[in-house]
Amino acid sequence: MSEPLYRALGLTDDEAEAIEKLLGRQPNNLELSMYSVMWSEHCSYKSSRLHLRRLPTEAPWVLVGPGENAGVVDVGDGIAAAIRIESHNHPSAIEPYQGAATGVGGILRDIFTMGARPIALMDPLRFGPLEDARSRWIAEGVVSGVSGYGNSVGVPTVGGETVFDATYQGNPLVNVLCLGTLPVDRLVLGVATGVGNLAVLLGNRTGRDGIGGVSVLASVGFSDDEDDAAKRPSVQVGDPFEEKRLIEACLTLLDEGLVVGIQDLGGAGLTCAASETASRGGTGMDFDVSAVPRREAGMEPFEVMTSESQERMLAIVEPAGIDRVMELCARWEVEATVVGRVTAGGQLRILQGFDGEVLADVPASTLHDDAPLYDRPMAPPAGIDDFRADLASVALPAPDDVGLDLLEMVTDTSWVWSQYDHQLFLNTVVGPGGDASVLRLKHPISGIDTGRGLALTTDGNHRWCALDPREGTAAVVAEAMLNLACVGARPLALVNCLNFGNPEHPEVMWQLSEAIDGMTEACRVFDVPVVGGNVSLYNESQGADIDPSPVVGLLGMVDDLAAVPPGLTWADGDRLLLVGSASSHELSGSAWAFGRGHRRGTLPPLDLVSVTAVASVVRDLVAAGLVSAAHDVSSGGLGGCVAEMAVASGIGARLARVADHADLFHESMGRVVLAVHPDRLATVEDRLGDAAVEVARIGLASGDRLSVKGLFDLSVGQLTERSRGRLPDALGHGNTQA
Repeated sequence: MSEPLYRALGLTDDEAEAIEKLLGRQPNNLELSMYSVMWSEHCSYKSSRLHLRRLPTEAPWVLVGPGENAGVVDVGDGIAAAIRIESHNHPSAIEPYQGAATGVGGILRDIFTMGARPIALMDPLRFGPLEDARSRWIAEGVVSGVSGYGNSVGVPTVGGETVFDATYQGNPLVNVLCLGTLPVDRLVLGVATGVGNLAVLLGNRTGRDGIGGVSVLASVGFSDDEDDAAKRPSVQVGDPFEEKRLIEACLTLLDEGLVVGIQDLGGAGLTCAASETASRGGTGMDFDVSAVPRREAGMEPFEVMTSESQERMLAIVEPAGIDRVMELCARWEVEATVVGRVTAGGQLRILQGFDGEVLADVPASTLHDDAPLYDRPMAPPAGIDDFRADLASVALPAPDDVGLDLLEMVTDTSWVWSQYDHQLFLNTVVGPGGDASVLRLKHPISGIDTGRGLALTTDGNHRWCALDPREGTAAVVAEAMLNLACVGARPLALVNCLNFGNPEHPEVMWQLSEAIDGMTEACRVFDVPVVGGNVSLYNESQGADIDPSPVVGLLGMVDDLAAVPPGLTWADGDRLLLVGSASSHELSGSAWAFGRGHRRGTLPPLDLVSVTAVASVVRDLVAAGLVSAAHDVSSGGLGGCVAEMAVASGIGARLARVADHADLFHESMGRVVLAVHPDRLATVEDRLGDAAVEVARIGLASGDRLSVKGLFDLSVGQLTERSRGRLPDALGHGNTQA
């Protein structure tokens, strides 16, 4: 007996029964296809919506929160900022270049569909170990895809992260963030209103590439390489030059007030755009599938409606403005076709010609709002108490050569971001390689410089979250706060990309729930609203779930950008201060412990109130121009922090008050290293005292060696060569394979 079609499409028996109840009849094959993509994990968040509701999402400056294509916040002077983060993990595992490229294309559309011009991209990336040939092949392809699309479309990639770890072998994480700006009065939502208004398809023609793309690929795990190869046709193919024309055409239409609502075509393609705009507007839509321009002959209606071909938008336009819409689209060489009409009653009808056969007839809200909501079983991993009692400080002996361990730990990722154009628009004040990126805030229409800046950081740490997803996620948010503080920025809004394993495993759902609680707690203490995000589940390979990997993007404001923030570069003769206190010297969760195979234990306690105080005073010191350099202590501990500063500066340092390897490598959160000119030292210490934060003098920047007496002594040249050579030696030489 053959398998029912609904199962082949990824729907369960219970979901098929629910669809029948909603419709009062059996769905036809086209309708089943539409429900299968809209009720997929990627599009419906059926396993996570219940938990995401706990996140704090409101603040006086939030104009648009979660649920739309991007979050939008008011940043003053009549300007708003739109921000969004997305994942393209599974497509990038199959076709690294196109998976990453179309991830960039999709996140750009999320931004300009709100009426914002995209001004910056960031790319938090995670791959398997450099020793693995396939992981190297994926990394090369992904970096090429990000640079190939972003550089060509003309939006700068200004920062991100690149992590290599065995947990991502076979299942990379390719997260992309985009920031845009818009006049507050140009804000537009993805809503179809006004009975009789027209739905106009803009941009690329529809093809068979991307059928069931991210909506299906991101809703299942991988089994083997042959299975991956069979999925390659599902990966979308990008055209950045078409995207550039589409950006300019859409913003022109919005400037002239010709668009009532607009929606990008991402996951689930035309089915998503038509159903979501109608559902949000409380209307219906008649959609003529025969009118959709196609790249390939013989496409079936289900293929047209579920294809995720790129560079397409659906605009809702009043009939009186259609001629002007067509004229402006022709000017930008963007194809525009009327494919639908807004109707009363709430039904989405797929027609073969507006007066032709009805191919599908379903309530739009059942595709968008009535997707199943699962309260999946949750349980902590078995033996969690023993797991957390196995402390690295007890289990691991002191290393024979601390300096060698430090050398092996520090990896400079400039090979990655050197392939990106991060100076497009000439807005970038601080680009990749620092704690956070900073862009001049200019008015999106007049181009007038406000004298202020927008700061961006993306952060994640699977090691912390593998030990304790709740405390680890809170620590990730704390790290993002400190990164903004190091460039003198106060936080405005957070977006998240929650990368987890198979939600059908109770341990994974427990990890996800715990991570959301940790993020909620930190955001409430820091008074930071969560304005949007993405959940990526089924990140597993060969039956093994990845370590929980929530990634946050934090947007901040530099209130006075009169000078470039200090960065990581200290000067010869600077005094080094460690601001903030260590709650513990426990090494569990640290890069040093994980590098020795110890992936157990308990994290050092996190004091969010203390982090708030440290971030506040560091922000004020940076804004006042009182420090030469600032860098937060996170991955790699104090040793990793000062090593990165030495490499960036080309100047060494003699450190004191470092007792042993645990003192050097533990990752207790809430600390920042400041470099201060001797003439400003007293002033800085007075301000730190007034803020009631702990501070210690830990060294002097000088010479060409980084050392701690009796512990290690390394030349800056040796550190620089090893850290900067690791990625170029492993990647970019054609020595990788699929």
